[in-house]
Parts: sequence; structure tokens; C-alpha cells
Amino acid sequence: MDDAPDLPRVAGLLADPARAKILWSLIGGTTRPAGELAWCANISAQSASGHLAKLVRGGLLAAEVQGRHRYFRIANAEVASAIEALASLGVSSRPRPPRPPLPSPGVPAQFLHCRTCYGHLAGETAVKVLEGMLKARWLAADGRDFAVTRLGERKLEALGVDLAAARSSRRVFARACVDLTERRAHLGGALGDALLQLYVSRGWIQRNRRSRVVSITPRGREKFRELFGA
Repeated sequence: MDDAPDLPRVAGLLADPARAKILWSLIGGTTRPAGELAWCANISAQSASGHLAKLVRGGLLAAEVQGRHRYFRIANAEVASAIEALASLGVSSRPRPPRPPLPSPGVPAQFLHCRTCYGHLAGETAVKVLEGMLKARWLAADGRDFAVTRLGERKLEALGVDLAAARSSRRVFARACVDLTERRAHLGGALGDALLQLYVSRGWIQRNRRSRVVSITPRGREKFRELFGA
């Protein structure tokens, strides 16, 4: 079909091991110079330059100039989401380790603990928050989705979550999003987005403008333990 997506072109960009390493080293949402990406991929600067040019032309990376240097980042959330999904497929057939491994030497350890998954929270903390909400019966599993119980409605509304707005969103309301590093689910969908906004507005977490990694404040640690046992 003429209007079919150009999957072979994208697959070709991802198939090269060096380009895959470059993309994976940026999955944390950071912006890095070409020399550092060459080191992450274990290739020469000249080789990295060619790979980076292909990834930028292919729409997978975005480049910006700062002085005499060029810095690169993953182009957008859709690209990062696709890379994470493919990475999950890449480990699905392996035996599950006792603890999930670090994604890459190029990804900070904090990435495992607490980060954003674009509109919602991800990482070890987010997985424990969802487990706590299920254990406390705020949520009930419904296949891949979750329903808010009557108790959950009272608790979430008391926190300041606008459930009516979340339910009226065009997005799915509450869905299990498999966490890349934990191999377990965290909460996605409009409810997950609303909770992330709440955490930020209450000062429980602090965003990083240059990364998806977020910091949990002392107040946030206290509230996550109190509410979710996380």
C-alpha cells in the first residue's frame, strides 16, 4: 500500500549496533555531544559523525549547536517510547534476573529509581506506588486497565485528583504500562498523568529540565511511604 508507514527505513536505522547504542545512551532524556556518544558506542568520532547524521535525517535524533559543538537528543517522546518498547521485546525471552540490570553505562542509575514516562511516573518508585494502590484497594485490575474503587475515589479526590477530568480525556483512563527497567507495571493513562501533575504541584518530586530523571523530595518520600508504602 502506498500509504503504509516506512517501517523498513526506520528498522534499518535501528538495526546497526552502533546506532542502537547511541540511541540507548540517550534514553534517559539527556542531551550529549558527539564525542561522548562515540565513546558510548565504542566507535571513532568520524564513524559517530556519520551515524549521527543518519539518525538526525531519519527523525530519530534532534541536534542543536552550542558554540563549536553539536549536541544530540532523542527527537521526541514517540521515538523514545518506540525504543523502550523494542528494548522490552529484546529482553522478554531472557531469564528474568533477580534484579533488573542497569540499562546501559550511559544511563544514570537514578533512571532506574524514578523518572517520567512522558506524561506519568515510571521506575522503581512508580511500580511500588501502583502496587500500593492495588494493595490498599484504591484500584482494581480489569485486564490491562484499572478501575477506581469507591474507596479509591474518596482517597484520590481527597488528594486533589480531578477524576472527572481524567475520565473525560480522550486518552485511556488508567492502564498498566510495563516498566522497562523493572519488568513490572506502573500506572499510565490519564490517571497516571494526573497523579504526576499532583506530585509536581505538591512538591513531592522535582523535574529535571534536561532529563526524564526526577528527584523525590523529603516531603515526597514521606508522602509516598504514608500513602502507598513506597
